[in-house]
Amino acid sequence: MNLFRSLSAILLVFVAMQSGISRPAQVSDGSRLDQSFFPVAVWYGGGKVRAPMLERLDASSAQRWGNDLDQIKGDGFNTVKTWVDWATAEPWPGEYNFANLDLLLRLAQQRGLRVIVQVYLDSAPDWVGKRYPDASFVDRSGAVIHSQAAPGYCIDHRGVRSEIVKFLQALSRDANQSPALYGWDVWSEPHVVNWAEFPYLKDPEFCFCAYTQARFREWLKAKYHTLEALNAAWYRSFGAWEQVQPPRFPTILSYTDYLDWRAFIDDKLAGDLKTRVDAVRSEDRTHPITSHAAVPGLFTSPTDGYGEPDDWKMSANADFFGTSIYPKHSESTRPWSYGMLAAGLDFTRSAGHSQGKGFWIGELQAGQGATGMRIAEPVTSHDEQYWMWQAIAHGAREIAVYAWYPMSSGFESNGYGLINLDGTLTERARAAGQVAKAIARHREELLRSQPAPAQVAILYNRLSYMVGGSQPSLSKLGNAERDSLLGLYRAFFEQNIPVDFVDAADVAQNRLGQYKILFLPYPVMLSQDVANGVKQYVQGGGTAVAEARLAWNDARGFASNVIPGAGLAQVFGARENIIRPAEKVQLETEASPVLANLPTHTTIPGEAFEEQLEPLPGGNVLARFADGSPAMVEKADGEGKAVLIGSFLALAYHNQHDPAVKRLFLALAQGAGVAPEVEVSGPGTAEVEMRRLFGQGQQTILVFNHASAPADASLAIHLPWPVKQARELENDAPLKFQQNAGRATFHKQLAAGEIWVFSARQ
Repeated sequence: MNLFRSLSAILLVFVAMQSGISRPAQVSDGSRLDQSFFPVAVWYGGGKVRAPMLERLDASSAQRWGNDLDQIKGDGFNTVKTWVDWATAEPWPGEYNFANLDLLLRLAQQRGLRVIVQVYLDSAPDWVGKRYPDASFVDRSGAVIHSQAAPGYCIDHRGVRSEIVKFLQALSRDANQSPALYGWDVWSEPHVVNWAEFPYLKDPEFCFCAYTQARFREWLKAKYHTLEALNAAWYRSFGAWEQVQPPRFPTILSYTDYLDWRAFIDDKLAGDLKTRVDAVRSEDRTHPITSHAAVPGLFTSPTDGYGEPDDWKMSANADFFGTSIYPKHSESTRPWSYGMLAAGLDFTRSAGHSQGKGFWIGELQAGQGATGMRIAEPVTSHDEQYWMWQAIAHGAREIAVYAWYPMSSGFESNGYGLINLDGTLTERARAAGQVAKAIARHREELLRSQPAPAQVAILYNRLSYMVGGSQPSLSKLGNAERDSLLGLYRAFFEQNIPVDFVDAADVAQNRLGQYKILFLPYPVMLSQDVANGVKQYVQGGGTAVAEARLAWNDARGFASNVIPGAGLAQVFGARENIIRPAEKVQLETEASPVLANLPTHTTIPGEAFEEQLEPLPGGNVLARFADGSPAMVEKADGEGKAVLIGSFLALAYHNQHDPAVKRLFLALAQGAGVAPEVEVSGPGTAEVEMRRLFGQGQQTILVFNHASAPADASLAIHLPWPVKQARELENDAPLKFQQNAGRATFHKQLAAGEIWVFSARQ
């Protein structure tokens, strides 16, 4: 767990099978794995030492570790996720010590367990700093960070990069000799700087060493080609490329330099991941290679000075990219809601889906969060089962529970363990093992299944976080970008309608064919290629719905002459007339076939601003503000249509949860042809969530009663084929059902908090 950085990320969220030992099939694009094995792992590095440290081996190690592994397997896990840290494994240049890993691989193989290897390069040996004294990280203030085992040294230094590659190649050669090896995780919770925080620095930002600056200049050369073009974009007068430096503070003249710097950091992190993947892959052509974020990118900001990865770009550079999940972290002001967990998992899944890949859960919370005397609510056995089944419901291809033992030292002492530090099992461990066994029994059908395809897409646009550049305090809306995404997602989640998040490249490259409607929440900064993609999507028959100030700023941070910018005013049939802040924003709908499923004169709350719209030729008013000015306009364009809303309704739904907002979003989706394929009805079912996994001639249905009271649930599911049998996954008991007009209906009295998993087959 990259504790320092994941704490900051989580704070952002809440400010407001039986197994054989044969090798898996060849992996090339991350989409092909052994279809007979589903890894359900628990973190265990040998003994009780916490990651990334390793225990010193002695005469008792093999017996003690073997006993632990027997307990792990007996509990129900089929895999362990172990780790190797660079500092221990290469104490002197070229002298590799993989004894801990080799012992664990041998012991695991003897017991029929598979092993995933986590690599920690941020725990770096001291000789690296001595050999390369100019390789330390440098803050924008000029402060040099001298590593204290962490955070290591900057990979942009050619010498450091070379040492990293050689180490990873040696490690890959060694581990690949064991048939117990299942896969790799080469970067835990990526940031530019990991494993350390610097309270003596004000708003630290990395890395400003000479080597990262040189890499940034090469990135700029690839983008602008000439120094003259860079000068024009940055409003500068550099005489040579060597004079170009990353921006260290904001000015009033331009912040295109800042936008370039943040885009570079995204690309740098993705490139650094590729370096790690390529090094391991050079010696291992078989096993999947992964990485995982500290928290789904939905909850973080790309403006973070430590560098927050772009999940889409990271997914492109590994077989799988996943995330850590800590819904009851000690640094959270409260546990994650079930809607927040679902949104985060769908976000991570969407990033992989965009690349034609699945995703892994790199770390799943096992025990009570503890950071010093910050002690979170206890993790229950129900929590553990719920989190594991949620990961499965969203299509995860691996789960790694963190960790077997609680943390034995440091500020997280005695936190996050699945068992007790004295080695006794807990109810949580038994519950997790039960789920692991159920997954193992049904592994083949789960591995051949995918989450129900979505017809609704929500644009995740990193540029919208950049308005104001490095001065986010200019906004009075808090985490408006994140909260808008969450609010919009929630409206469909509550109706059990699947949603995908899509990123700018998905839109720009016209990868939207499966979606009937595309939402653009908080779209205040948009690139021209994304705007062109929206236009193409609409003209091709899609429905696009955008909120206020659409493309107000372009990708350089320049204001558009007309809002919506980037030529979208003509697509959406309206332009901004005037915008004003308002304490209470209300829209009232008018009669229109576009809103046929919404009563006329429905009052809908907005948030923050009233953007009064001026309809253009072809634009039809759908709603007005209280003063009668146009608040929502629709226009047909090509085979599709576009809808512009003059306020931030997604943010309003997150903050106010007024059902009128949800009804509007649902009406727009229904008007675009989105038809719910499931229906949950009956007393007490308002908080019943249903997820489906699609396989060939079968579906796996996962039902979660989130309420603290029982629910009398009837589940109606539209299926493309008649159901011949339905069975419980936990005990393989047959289920009764009814069929009528292409719908199969299942009924169950759900207890409070109950999780119900069953399959329906053709």
